[in-house]
Amino acid sequence: MAKEGVDQRTGKVEPGLTSRAVAVIGGGWAGCAAAVELARAGYKVTQLEAARTLGGRARRIETDHRHLDNGQHILLGAYSETLRLMKLTGVDREQALLSLPLQMRYPAGSGGMDFVAPRLPAPLHLALALLRAKGLDRADKLSLARFSTTARWMGWTLHTDCSVAELLQRFDQTPRLIQLMWRPLCLAALNTPPERASAQVFLNVLRDSLGAKRSASDMLLPRADLSALLPEAAAAYVEAHGGSVRTGAKVQALRSIEGRLWQLDISGAAVGGNWSTYFSGVVLATGASQAAALLHGIPDCDTSALCGQLTAFEPEAITTCYLQYDTATRLELPFFALLDDPDNHQWGQFVFDRGQLDAGQAGLLAVVVSASGSAAAQSQDLLAEAVAVQLAAVFRRPELGRPKWFKVITEKRATYACAPGVARPANDSGLPGLVIAGDYTAGDYPATLESAVRSGVAAAALLKGAAI
Repeated sequence: MAKEGVDQRTGKVEPGLTSRAVAVIGGGWAGCAAAVELARAGYKVTQLEAARTLGGRARRIETDHRHLDNGQHILLGAYSETLRLMKLTGVDREQALLSLPLQMRYPAGSGGMDFVAPRLPAPLHLALALLRAKGLDRADKLSLARFSTTARWMGWTLHTDCSVAELLQRFDQTPRLIQLMWRPLCLAALNTPPERASAQVFLNVLRDSLGAKRSASDMLLPRADLSALLPEAAAAYVEAHGGSVRTGAKVQALRSIEGRLWQLDISGAAVGGNWSTYFSGVVLATGASQAAALLHGIPDCDTSALCGQLTAFEPEAITTCYLQYDTATRLELPFFALLDDPDNHQWGQFVFDRGQLDAGQAGLLAVVVSASGSAAAQSQDLLAEAVAVQLAAVFRRPELGRPKWFKVITEKRATYACAPGVARPANDSGLPGLVIAGDYTAGDYPATLESAVRSGVAAAALLKGAAI
């Protein structure tokens, strides 16, 4: 058993800091998943988050008008680890998520399509959805059937990765199907345009949703805000199992003590200013750039190769434009796909009727722009005006062009660009007792809530396996 820690403010031994004491640095979804798994295994967990709100890049924020999410997310029924942890931490799935069958539905008369999978066993649900789909001609439907059949035959695996655009060309997909189905799915799942996105990662997502049982393809829309959806429930679980969760606590530095303990230098009101303390294990679950900065600062440890991987990611932004209308304003469905045309200032790709998810948000629409670098370069006023005009036109409802107020939120580093062959680090840092968690670590999925949760679970398993 490792020696107990010493409080640098008092010089006294801190009770309880034995070989079962671990720190989780970061309160995003990866950190919360790791903290829950370690607490469940009996470790004394201290979770440290620099921000005031848990959730990382998928969190609740306070605005002048109300609490909003910093982005609108869609979960899938295939997100098995996220759903498992929600259940473990006491989140009621039925109350927290609206479950819809797989669909890609555009406003009537907008030039799109209407594709809805019935709740039938796979693969019958896709076959019937394709047969009934409106807005696709025979060539488009045959193209989609060919893609699904070929991908299954290949085991959803490529010998050599390529771009999604190249994959679609190889599979002889029609331009209309690419525009209405594959491009929106690629942007939504990978937050990277098809011309630059990894075909293998795209196939991984399709394999676990379209290629799996019917429920795996269900689309799950959060009713609760993103911090309440899992992070806050995870914090309550950790505290109920003897741990502590401190927001407003920023880790400034890490030091390895004889390869057996980790010293953390922490600042913030949550720790009374400055504080140094010791743990036998650490989960580093910050963003990639913050993780690189902390790793680079560890004395007498060569982390240059790992830091190089962490700083090589190219960030991609996601912009969400919230538009508030009269509380009686509703769309026909909880969400629609939109035909975007950036050259003509039509930026919106999906629109969500928040009032159908949360009665307290009646009349609030959330319009999402993935890979939003060009959109985010616009002024917020101009972008919101353009989005409102787009909605008014595609829904043929002039009142949608006149919102009462708007809020544009851009998460500049929402994800990394999920390019072919991008190098993603393992959870194992190579340093004893220190593991990494985040949606950017090696795995099948792109940067999603599920990949973050899976990474946190894997990082916790490594620490447990090391008998920390």
